[in-house]
Amino acid sequence: MHRSRLSTLLIDVSSDRASDAAAFWSAALGVSASPVPGEEQFISLPGAFPGLVTAIQAVDDEPRYHLDIETDDVVAETARLVALGAVEVRRWLGCRILRTPGGHLLCVIPLHSDPDVFQRLARVWD
Repeated sequence: MHRSRLSTLLIDVSSDRASDAAAFWSAALGVSASPVPGEEQFISLPGAFPGLVTAIQAVDDEPRYHLDIETDDVVAETARLVALGAVEVRRWLGCRILRTPGGHLLCVIPLHSDPDVFQRLARVWD
């Protein structure tokens, strides 16, 4: 048995456009934009979508949106999503990057939110 929840919406943009994208989304959503200390590729948009971490992510790839599912068992959650039709495309640190049947990126990440929030919002899987 493990638990997981949709935790993060990332707006992926090319590294050279991250500041412009952060300024746009900050103004469009009426929230502040702030760099994430120690994780320079991220610019946080706190409060943009209550209950979800929302951020700009600087990438060396095409612009896109992607979601993160946080879990207390990355291996089990990855296996559950692969059984549903996702394909694991790579690993990064403790995360698994999947491609869904529709072609979208989805990351399975270790638990990172407040434990009380995770306990309240996560679903339990057998």
